[in-house]
Amino acid sequence: MNLREAYINFFISKGHKQIPSAPVVPENDPSVLFNTAGMQPLVPYLMGQPHPYGTRLCDYQKCMRTNDLDEVGDVTHHTFFEMLGNWSLGDYFKKESISWSFELLTKVLNIPVERLAVTVFKGNDIVAADNESADIWRQMGINDKRIKFLGEDDNWWPNMELTGPCGPDTEIFYFRSEDEIPEEFDPEDDRWVEIWNNVFMQYNHNEDGTFTELPKKNVDTGMGLERVTAILEGQTDNYTSSIWKDVIEKIEEITKLPYKGNEKAMRIIADHIRSAVFISADPAGIKPSNTDQGYILRRLIRRAIRYAKKLDIDINSNWEEQIAKLIIEKYKKYYAELGENEQVVMDVLKNEKVKFNRTLEKGLKEFEKIVAKIENGKMDKDTAFRLYDTFGFPIELTVELASEMGIEVDQEGFKEKFKKHQEISRAGAKEKFKGGLASTGKTETQYHTATHLLNAALKLVVGKDSHQRGSNITPERMRFDFSCDHKLTDEEKKQAEDLVNKWIDEAIPVKKYEMSKEDAIKSGAECMFIEKYPDLVTVYKIGDVSAELCGGPHVENTSEIPHIKIKKEEAVSAGVRRIKAVFVEQ
Repeated sequence: MNLREAYINFFISKGHKQIPSAPVVPENDPSVLFNTAGMQPLVPYLMGQPHPYGTRLCDYQKCMRTNDLDEVGDVTHHTFFEMLGNWSLGDYFKKESISWSFELLTKVLNIPVERLAVTVFKGNDIVAADNESADIWRQMGINDKRIKFLGEDDNWWPNMELTGPCGPDTEIFYFRSEDEIPEEFDPEDDRWVEIWNNVFMQYNHNEDGTFTELPKKNVDTGMGLERVTAILEGQTDNYTSSIWKDVIEKIEEITKLPYKGNEKAMRIIADHIRSAVFISADPAGIKPSNTDQGYILRRLIRRAIRYAKKLDIDINSNWEEQIAKLIIEKYKKYYAELGENEQVVMDVLKNEKVKFNRTLEKGLKEFEKIVAKIENGKMDKDTAFRLYDTFGFPIELTVELASEMGIEVDQEGFKEKFKKHQEISRAGAKEKFKGGLASTGKTETQYHTATHLLNAALKLVVGKDSHQRGSNITPERMRFDFSCDHKLTDEEKKQAEDLVNKWIDEAIPVKKYEMSKEDAIKSGAECMFIEKYPDLVTVYKIGDVSAELCGGPHVENTSEIPHIKIKKEEAVSAGVRRIKAVFVEQ
């Protein structure tokens, strides 16, 4: 069974419209470096903006989560994954959402009811328990011993401290073990794995701390394709499912080694090359670098190379190209950009491999310098971590090389330092996501509209071939990437800045129009990532200055925007420049 197609066909039969997957790199979202969930591209619509496809939507979305990157190598973790989702935008609510989830799992996918359990929100001093969801599950045939009421950390979205739309969720679990199924569900028992989450955006968390019922309630659901496919095929190792089988076999062919006994290395190579393929094929044009998405892409490729070395793969061979070509062939039916940008992907992988080989050589020289200074036969945790963080040396490589020279490495100290590094990374990811949920505030809305003006100004100053290549907005500043073949002069920066501020002073109305994508393109509306947009689109026009396909948010008049000041202009990659600008008092 093709789970991706079975899921989409089921929800189409329930009146949903399939929407295209958004790019893996978000267009105008400062919350994360990548789209981390199916709902993320839909935040404006979950916040109230009408969707061109209507009120019932479904899709399969490319997602990337990097906060657990170093944990990839076990049976469940993936960096890139696909999220199956369905949404109700003020249409149906809990009864339909839960009953359809149950129907799909038990009638279409034929999962036995006795292997299912659920969690619901138990309530607190502010919001009542979600007894409605629990009652619906009982009607579906889930008994009380398989329904657990949990607190806000487990069954509330997004976070009870955040203001705005929010609500309880119900999570569906599957007993993934050949052991006898316990009569009672224990959420702490890791044999029960979450397979689906239904979020009910039922309340608004007001600034004064109160919660009020939303007049228009939404449903947001998500189910991981890789995990559920493995479950349906009776696999406890995700990498032995049909999704990965041919990729693992290709690595076995290249290495002339079996998967058994080499699982971790092969999983990492498979996962990281797949992730690198999707990032480098993305319309955003990401290249390996030391910042943002480019840094993640670099880490993925280099970690794959390190584990290829562990399997004694000839690094100078085209091993990465063989794996990447197979992945592209597997997925291009669903994600056309993979086939269109195949050569770009190959060039990225090859070039980064060459650069990393040079880095390893430098790292080995640094290692030799460090070892020469060691007198007590012990390498401290800080040195070991520097080799990891700066030169890409995994602790295993450091220990192996050191032991050959009779040097002991403080592995426990390294693990403590590494754990702290992970905690900081995860906290940062959490804050980024939190920030993204709050990104429709007044200042962010002003900055977002200002990017439209800046885009228009650059076309006049630099030339009509200048196009937006990305943006990132926070309450403190806006960052705008654009195509340009030269460093802007001080005069050009001032010209762009003056044009934007002139249009702000002119108090130009910002108008919203819905039209077909074809008509929008014919009208001359600017658009980044045209392929991600549906047939019916939203165009924002700022007088005769700007017309862009965009999902919002926007001010109603340019007079609502403070004047901008360009603080920095720099190169991002070949042919792409970046402007950082802030608001200034007038």
